[in-house]
Amino acid sequence: MSISYPRDVLALQAGQTFDFLLGDSRMLRDRITRALPAWSTGMPDHHAILGMLSFGYEETGLYAQAEACGRAAVALEPTNNWAQHGVAHVLEMQDRRREGVAWMTRENTAWQPQSQLAVHNWWHLALFHLGLGETEEVLRLWDGPIFGEPSNRAFDMLDAAAMLWRLEMLGIDVGDRWNVVAETFATEPHGRSAFVDSHAVMAYAAAGRIEDAKMVVEAQDAAIAGPGDNAYFAREVGKPLCQAYLAYARGDYAKACELLRGVRNRSARFGGSHAQRDVIDLTLISAAGRAGDEALKRALEAERAAALPHAELATRLAA
Repeated sequence: MSISYPRDVLALQAGQTFDFLLGDSRMLRDRITRALPAWSTGMPDHHAILGMLSFGYEETGLYAQAEACGRAAVALEPTNNWAQHGVAHVLEMQDRRREGVAWMTRENTAWQPQSQLAVHNWWHLALFHLGLGETEEVLRLWDGPIFGEPSNRAFDMLDAAAMLWRLEMLGIDVGDRWNVVAETFATEPHGRSAFVDSHAVMAYAAAGRIEDAKMVVEAQDAAIAGPGDNAYFAREVGKPLCQAYLAYARGDYAKACELLRGVRNRSARFGGSHAQRDVIDLTLISAAGRAGDEALKRALEAERAAALPHAELATRLAA
């Protein structure tokens, strides 16, 4: 559709959403770059093209282009929450956390109203604070705009679970918050999205609902035997990742390491962004430290230091 009608913004947005769900980072970028010749500055909705291009560039590692497009889009249309989100991803991937806080709080009322990304953008702000070690602010955001009012939207639930999981790995007491997230996941069927299911296991296992976590793993088996893309996602990533999170929550850190090492390099195959899937690497670092595997821990620390030379989160997890 977007090849024949490159100025159909809705088709481009729908297509990029599917690219995201399918973990196709190249198409996140190329679907939009194919349409660029049909667009020029001053055209209505040009900001939307720039916003989508920002995310596509970011997910393919073209950070300078991604940031420039995202900032230009927001300058044209302050309510462009997709562009706001694209720049947030760049700042996260480059570990520019103070800049990230400034970017997300500079004009944050612009991306809140009627935005499906409102919770997710608050999650990005919390992620910046987490990287700075400001865990009290993270919890304040979690209790407020992230999950102060529990939501049954899949992306809201998984953001809430992923943030609590990061906090728990750091040894932060999150109180009864896991029960709230687990209860919300329990209202939804499992086996439809391997990406969402992996976060459901986080919530169930951390809340001590081991049987519910095992049910999600069983739902992965049913998904693998079924039709559609999710059969592939569950087989390649979803089931082993669910098993890894369950092993971690039960204290079997060596098993978690084994499973995570086998799945992390192919995790893009079940969707999500680099920032979201980073929880896999963080869990592996934490599991290696808790398992007493000093060689693996040192290797992972060196790997992350090369990619994010200013990051301290991994060091705190390994400790």
